[in-house]
Amino acid sequence: MKKWMYVIFPGLGLALFFAIYIPANARYNAGLESRAAAVAAAKAADEAHRHEIEERARQDSVKRAADNAKAEADKEAARVAKWKQQSDEIQHDTDGYNADIAKYTQQVDELEKQLQSLHTRKEQLTREDFDLLKQVELARVGQSNADLEIQRMVEMIATRAGGSSLTVQIEPHLAKK
Repeated sequence: MKKWMYVIFPGLGLALFFAIYIPANARYNAGLESRAAAVAAAKAADEAHRHEIEERARQDSVKRAADNAKAEADKEAARVAKWKQQSDEIQHDTDGYNADIAKYTQQVDELEKQLQSLHTRKEQLTREDFDLLKQVELARVGQSNADLEIQRMVEMIATRAGGSSLTVQIEPHLAKK
């Protein structure tokens, strides 16, 4: 065989290969480009859809945050109003109780004054009672002393009269005869 055959057949194979490869490569590249364009379009569509979803989510999030803030503000306002109402009730009750305390304190002061005057009057009456009892007892002692003095005097007169001759007793049976 000839040596040129070693060059011609591989050259023809190479030419045939390039003749098949170049259009196939062009179709492949066109397919890649169309797929890349489809992928890019799909990616752009997905990106646009994602941006749209994110924007809706952001708007929804803002709306929910505003609703939550409003609900929290309403709750806080209700809590503050309830606290204010309870504080007012407590203050009203406290004022009422303080007024009652003042009234009862005044009554206590008046009753203490009355009690003090009654204690003073009781002490005065006790002292007067004691003085009267003392006078009564002194009168009893004086009466007892007077009774003793009368008895002593009667006894003394009786002993003197008994010793006297003028006072001789007459027997009653002798006097009738």
